[in-house]
Amino acid sequence: MRSLDAARQICEGYLPGLLDRLAEIPLDELESPDNPAIEIFRGHGGPGLVIPKTYAGAGAGPLDALAVTRALGAAAPSLAVATTMHHFSVATLFTLAESLQSSGAEWALLEGIADQNLLVASGFSEGRPGQGILSPTMQAAGAEGGYLINGSKKPCSLSRSMDLLTASVSLPAADGTAEQDMAVLLVPKDAPGLTVHPFWGSFALAGAESEELRLEDVLVSEQQLMRTEKTDAGRMDALQTVGFIWFELLISASYLGMVSSLVERVVQRGRGSDSDRARLMCRLESATLLLEGMARMIVAGETGNASLAKTLVARYAAQDALAACAGQAVELLGGMAFVGSSDVAYLAAASHGLSFHPPSRASFTEPFLDHMAGRPLKIV
Repeated sequence: MRSLDAARQICEGYLPGLLDRLAEIPLDELESPDNPAIEIFRGHGGPGLVIPKTYAGAGAGPLDALAVTRALGAAAPSLAVATTMHHFSVATLFTLAESLQSSGAEWALLEGIADQNLLVASGFSEGRPGQGILSPTMQAAGAEGGYLINGSKKPCSLSRSMDLLTASVSLPAADGTAEQDMAVLLVPKDAPGLTVHPFWGSFALAGAESEELRLEDVLVSEQQLMRTEKTDAGRMDALQTVGFIWFELLISASYLGMVSSLVERVVQRGRGSDSDRARLMCRLESATLLLEGMARMIVAGETGNASLAKTLVARYAAQDALAACAGQAVELLGGMAFVGSSDVAYLAAASHGLSFHPPSRASFTEPFLDHMAGRPLKIV
């Protein structure tokens, strides 16, 4: 299948041998809680994929990162989802590269991501029912030498394999006022008080290591905090906006890969009529083109508030197309394919996960209508 084959070729160019190695392992093993996929990804230099070459990374831009993530989603869905959290965190952190170079040991940690193949987990507020996605997941209190951090993130992908954690935190304002600042923190996995606890109960995407991370009186220095700009309620600052656009791009690409794997089975087995297969592939390619449009916006430097709105429109349209594709592919593959192996049922189940990533469609409705009426987009 042309576009999926092209994505695999791009993946091979950046991470030689990775897809071949994953292909040696049955899907049910790749998707198990103790799967080897994450360490295989690390061993093939995956953590440096989107890090600029200036900082020893592979330098993949948004379009190539999209292709690599799609290829991984087709081969190992949990790996694609888990590493999306790493890539969008890294892409966000390295937008601060120049301002962080003077922060001593903490900057050395960032430099080591590519050199040492370190994995970064994301502790932002995704997955907390009733809480806005901009709400900090952690709270900070002043202490000698910095701040004591308390809070938890559940689920948190890469919880067992991570080397570093990034998370949002509210802390006392630098100007001494009662109003709290918001910041992004960077914490090594071996920091005292950082622990992992079981959380994920589903078989779907169990290999992403999406457990609970707890921080109990974790001491961080001021150099481990990146204060974000103050904005109106619901408004992201420039750093958050770039990061969120990257997240929407790559998480959507993960599920594009899963559905691509189902569609490829239909094509390879010649299921349905020519018209059925053409209609199926056309719908899949429409989702692909929407995501490529997102990637091109990033390349063009269009990462402001209006671009975030366009990104979310594209994400929901792609989500709808992928859901329809998955259902049609399963139907065309037929009952014997469904009962003959767990792979089809698994991919169909896992592909629904895109609808659970933030923001929910319901929470986007009112902000989108306001935005289309001429006001800035506010995410809740």
